Amino acid sequence: MYSTQHFHRPTPEDKSEVRTNIQHEEVKDKKIAEDAILTRLPPAARALLFGTYPRSGISLCRLGSSSSGRVWIELPCCPSACGTLESVKSKMDKRSGLTSPSPKSTDKSGKDLRSGEANGGGGNTNSNSIPKGDKEKGVNVQVILRCRPLSDEETKSNTPVVISCNERRREVAATQIIASKQIDRTFAFDKVFGPSSKQKDLFEQSISPIVNEVLEGYNCTIFAYGQTGTGKTYTMEGGGTRKTKNGELPTDAGVIPRAVRQIFDILEAQCAEYSMKVTFLELYNEEITDLLAPEEPKFPVPEDKTKKPIALMEDGKGGVFVRGLEEEVVYSAGEIYKILDKGSAKRRTAETLLNKQSSRSHSIFSITIHIKELTHEGEEMIKIGKLNLVDLAGSENISRSGARDGRAREAGEINKSLLTLGRVINALVEHSGHVPYRDSKLTRLLRDSLGGKTKTCIIATISPSVYCLEETLSTLDYAHRAKNIKNKPEVNQKMMKSAVIKDLYSEIDRLKHEVFAAREKNGIYIPRDRYLQEEAEKKAMTEKIERLGADLETRDKQLVELKELYDAEQLLSAELGEKLEKTQKDLEDARNVLCGLEEKYNEAKSTIKEKEYVIFNLLKSEKSLVDCAYNLRVELENAAADVSGLFSKIERKDKIEDGNRSLVQRFRSQLTHQLDALHKTVSTSVMQQEDHLKEMEDDMQSFVSSKDEAVQGLRESVQKLKLLQGSGITALDNLACEIDTNSQTTFERLNSQVQSHTSSLEKCFGGIASEADNLLNELQCSLSKQEERLVQFAKKQREVRIMLKQKH
Repeated sequence: MYSTQHFHRPTPEDKSEVRTNIQHEEVKDKKIAEDAILTRLPPAARALLFGTYPRSGISLCRLGSSSSGRVWIELPCCPSACGTLESVKSKMDKRSGLTSPSPKSTDKSGKDLRSGEANGGGGNTNSNSIPKGDKEKGVNVQVILRCRPLSDEETKSNTPVVISCNERRREVAATQIIASKQIDRTFAFDKVFGPSSKQKDLFEQSISPIVNEVLEGYNCTIFAYGQTGTGKTYTMEGGGTRKTKNGELPTDAGVIPRAVRQIFDILEAQCAEYSMKVTFLELYNEEITDLLAPEEPKFPVPEDKTKKPIALMEDGKGGVFVRGLEEEVVYSAGEIYKILDKGSAKRRTAETLLNKQSSRSHSIFSITIHIKELTHEGEEMIKIGKLNLVDLAGSENISRSGARDGRAREAGEINKSLLTLGRVINALVEHSGHVPYRDSKLTRLLRDSLGGKTKTCIIATISPSVYCLEETLSTLDYAHRAKNIKNKPEVNQKMMKSAVIKDLYSEIDRLKHEVFAAREKNGIYIPRDRYLQEEAEKKAMTEKIERLGADLETRDKQLVELKELYDAEQLLSAELGEKLEKTQKDLEDARNVLCGLEEKYNEAKSTIKEKEYVIFNLLKSEKSLVDCAYNLRVELENAAADVSGLFSKIERKDKIEDGNRSLVQRFRSQLTHQLDALHKTVSTSVMQQEDHLKEMEDDMQSFVSSKDEAVQGLRESVQKLKLLQGSGITALDNLACEIDTNSQTTFERLNSQVQSHTSSLEKCFGGIASEADNLLNELQCSLSKQEERLVQFAKKQREVRIMLKQKH
């Protein structure tokens, strides 16, 4: 056994040093492994990769690399080369996604392609993926609505407009007349573009961010949906020409050419090393057609050289792929524009009453981009993004479009596939257990875009005409429901260069065996072990499908049970949540009550201390009061002796008061007699004075009347003499002054007489009143003294009685 004391805990510096050494060793080992793989290749494979074919001397392929170690394979276009090498080229391109770099990116390789960081280490990585919370919740499908303007014919015929677009509030209002009542229905979308909107505005506001996400490694889908003749193809592809002037797109360029231009502009601005492949297919009457397939040869072709049929296959990961679809490698936007023109020319179109060039099929144009980036450890990773641009055929009413025979069958198939698409949208929105993807090839192709791992944008196109109101409302309903579909987008896994090379070598070996078997022509054109392996795989796959079907039914039942259990748990959780809230509320109330009780307890405690202090002081004062009571008892006994002496004094006082009362009565009778005599004298004097005053009043009245008469005469004279001169006026003024002086002297004489009479009366009455006042004052003084003595005596008697009561 080893003792633990010989070991020590590694420090962070030791760990970082070991980690760095391991990373260097891993890089070194990978380079040695790659060299070993190349040296172990058989001579034919090395010649196939690096040199010339030994017999013909024709240069078959070349393995090139840039300064950063980027590897690409160039295959010959020589018509004399074996036809199998073309399939090698296409399949190798499918596997690797690498081509020779474009002239603009060859000299600037080896730089990081974007600011994000890639994860190092072996195996595939999934960097820059969306957060876990977003994966679980999902991302809603983005729905954009575009309303076309009225056509020239509609404008000439003054067709009523029933659609109004509010781009600022992102709302569309449809006016409908039902039972002579106008009803307005409003729909809200992520973006709304009215009849006056431009192609550039729609792309920059809504599509450009999606194209940027494709370059970040996401799969994105953009498809147009709506009635025939509402501008779906115009929105996706634009006008008739895609030729540019001075490197700029025409103003009517659609989503596809603008997206292509943006992709190349960003890649060239980043000096990125990339490869790009495009596919273009058409779905017509539930049959898939490759729009990039070569033209059919005029001369017969051997059966072993015929092209494999196009088939829709499951990829085992919930998605689908189209087997046998041609993939064109492109290096510039111009090449893609040519491919678009080539494919669009093959699309099936026809003239109807609603659209002069109506698309009779659905088309899907896909762009797959492989971008190389370097990790911090120097590993080269391949980032893959895919953009699907879908132009759906328009739904139509056969009676209004005028479709007949073949056109009617086309319209039926189009409406059937769009109806299935609507059912899929409804099932996804309602979270139905079964989504009918397999009911139509269109929904199978769009399976990953609706509810899958792809970011999806739907452009719903409508017409403002009243004649298209029914189809417009149907489109608005479908588009509004599609807003609630949730996808769970994920960044595509990145592949290491060494893993890509390994897959290429295994693919080359497999293709060599197929070429050898085809040359032998021993009844089958693939190796027999491969044929037996495929048969066994088919059988195993059939059994697996049956088993999975049974498992699916079982899991559906389990899902229903779990859903019911989940609903019950949700109800229980809600009830428990309510109880918890109620309990927390009660607890909070109890805490508040407890705080109130604690405050009251503290107040009561302080009150008790105060009362104890008061009681202590009261006891102390009680003791002093007892001492005082003893002293008062002694004083009370002395006061009792004094009281007996006071009673004798009271008796003597009562006798004196009786004598005083008799004297007062005699004085009162004399005073009454004198007052009566005085009253008679005063009354006679008052009567005489009243008579004299009456005479004076009569004299005054006669004087006043004479004066009034004189004044009245003067006034009349003044009225008559107003016209005379000033001398007469002054004479009258003198006369008036003399009359005033005479009247004043008369009043003064009368006043002096009145004052003399009144003074004599006042003297007479004053003497009598002074004598009476003196007598009354003396009586009041004596009475007040007696009352004060009685009050003092009664007060003492009351105090004595109180003391006696307290004593007893």
